[in-house]
Amino acid sequence: MASTGPDRAEAPVSAVRAAAYTVPTEGPEADGTFSWDSTTMVLVQAAANGKAGVGWTYAPAAAAALVEDLLGPAVCGVDALDVPAAATAMARAVRNPGRTGLASYAVSAVDCALWDLKARLLDLPLHKLLGAVRDKVAVYGSGGFTTYTATQLRDQLEGWAHGQHIPRVKIKIGQDNGADVRRDLERIRQARAAVGPGVELFVDANGAYTAKQAIRVMRAVSGEDVSWFEEPVSSDNLPGLREVREAVDADVAAGEYGTGLPYFQRMCAAGAVDCLQADVSRCGGISEWLRVAAVAAAHGLEVSGHCAPNLSAAVAAATPNFRHLEWFADHVRIENLFFDGTLDPDGGWLSPGAGNGNGLSLRTAVADGYRVG
Repeated sequence: MASTGPDRAEAPVSAVRAAAYTVPTEGPEADGTFSWDSTTMVLVQAAANGKAGVGWTYAPAAAAALVEDLLGPAVCGVDALDVPAAATAMARAVRNPGRTGLASYAVSAVDCALWDLKARLLDLPLHKLLGAVRDKVAVYGSGGFTTYTATQLRDQLEGWAHGQHIPRVKIKIGQDNGADVRRDLERIRQARAAVGPGVELFVDANGAYTAKQAIRVMRAVSGEDVSWFEEPVSSDNLPGLREVREAVDADVAAGEYGTGLPYFQRMCAAGAVDCLQADVSRCGGISEWLRVAAVAAAHGLEVSGHCAPNLSAAVAAATPNFRHLEWFADHVRIENLFFDGTLDPDGGWLSPGAGNGNGLSLRTAVADGYRVG
């Protein structure tokens, strides 16, 4: 256990609890390579000295068992003010089952809960504890699922661009694993028509294309001013990402599936992306996010936050080389449902709350209606 300084008493972590909640979508949803009808949140609460912090990940309910069986016992008794010590203890606990993949999702939820707990113990907003670089974070509206009708797509995009004045929006393309490019091109043109010329237009293929196919798609819509091309090919295909990056004007981005620092290092070193994505609910939490951002900075790259916007805002505000954060429709809906104190993206910005920790409080009665397991 960490040593105690002369000016404070230890605050040992006394309990770590996890629960899974599955929330149905409002209708069928899909991207270029996957479809779903519900989203599962695994939520962690960590306690010390009568206070509790909250963190979460979007993952199968099995992640909750990892928290209860391995991670909670590893961090209980560690001083809650020494989050790096807890992160090290968790890394040791998942050595045998594997530190990457689902274990990293579980670690992320606990790590975020511990940072929130520390900020609450010190009566500080989380972004101030981390050391804020900025007081607001740029966001982009994200959804535009391939299952949407033209009307659904237009209404969602207009709601962000003209209703909430978010000057950046993203849609999904890569229909049916890249088999229906004609529909992809049609939807990109519909998206541009919906938001008008003053809004940045992003597209995300979720790895559906081959490299040359992705290049042809961008050439075909060169007049629509697409400025962000996310995962044009699989994020595991680093040469393919680089091939697309060197051939198109849009910034190429990837990294959302990263669950270990070497993953991000390889992607940066390969020259595969113009902007590195990281997901605080997957990559290892706030502790690992900060290391990922440092790797990106060493390669002259910015970081874009993937999903979980209310979980990500504080660390985004504390990251010097940060570009923007994904205001993802599914996660926004769940976070607004489950928490008081969620953030407002009006104008295209999130301002981390002035309250202690992440500023959120769980609506337990509401969340319990979706609890599984």
